[in-house]
Amino acid sequence: MAFRDQDRQLDDAAPAIGSRYGRTTGTRRRERLVLASIGAFALLVAVVWVIWVAIDSPSSSIETGDRGYVVNDDRSVDVKYSLTVAPGTETVCVVQALDDNFGVIGWKTVEVPASDQWTRGLTETVRTTQRANTGLIYRCWLP
Repeated sequence: MAFRDQDRQLDDAAPAIGSRYGRTTGTRRRERLVLASIGAFALLVAVVWVIWVAIDSPSSSIETGDRGYVVNDDRSVDVKYSLTVAPGTETVCVVQALDDNFGVIGWKTVEVPASDQWTRGLTETVRTTQRANTGLIYRCWLP
């Protein structure tokens, strides 16, 4: 009998203890509401991002590729590369020359005018501080 009385006393005290430490039924509901709101907001952000990328990507996509290089002498290298961008889009590219230790020994920023072709092959001469080991396209972007 004594055990049942203790259990009954604990059941009666549970709401008071929960209220004292902030664990009431209302608190649980608010926690669920906050978590559901955060989840809905994250889903909304993800959907907006996917739509934005889908709409924006075709017009601003840039692809480059190295096609080779020719070391002219101790002070210059011709860098051959391909550029794929939407027709009518101006582009800015950086071409670089590297030495045996992959250190940059020449660097050139090139403004590529708009064209009516998607993909085209380009060649740029880069002046160097010493004999180049290779020449590469570094990066391109829209101005």
